[in-house]
Amino acid sequence: MDPETVSNIFAVALLIAAAATIVTVAIPSTRAVLAQYAPIVVAVAAIGATAGSLYYSEVANYTPCLYCWYQRIAMYPMAVIVPLALVVRDRGILRSSLALAGIGLAISIYHIQLQLFPDQGSSSCGLTSPCTAKWVDALGFMSIPQMAGIVFGIIVVTSIVGLRCRPSTATHPSNS
Repeated sequence: MDPETVSNIFAVALLIAAAATIVTVAIPSTRAVLAQYAPIVVAVAAIGATAGSLYYSEVANYTPCLYCWYQRIAMYPMAVIVPLALVVRDRGILRSSLALAGIGLAISIYHIQLQLFPDQGSSSCGLTSPCTAKWVDALGFMSIPQMAGIVFGIIVVTSIVGLRCRPSTATHPSNS
């Protein structure tokens, strides 16, 4: 499959996931379900984002820029530590996922604005892989930093919901 088709599939999946997260948080009865399954949702999101970023660099051969690397530094650990926390039933991992995703989201937002306003002359962008380059324009509007930002946003919201819900209403699925 060509990278453009894969990017469009990624973009549609992310938009559906973002919409589902917003709707789930907006409805109190479904918010409790999201809280209950928050570590699983975070694990799936982190693993999916890691796989997507590896697809772009290793299969599509897009060279990650500096800010893409920073976003990966925030995402990749979650793809390992959150699933491990699931195994040992440690909901406290949501604090770490919230911190990492918050940092990643901030970097994504900065990276997005660099792409939107490329004449800023950021000295941290390389010549061979400039931070302002748009390797992907999925669905005609979504770049890689925007995709990363959506995943980080989903993880931030899910982690907050998972942490704010009382243990009686949000236990780990295997504890029920």
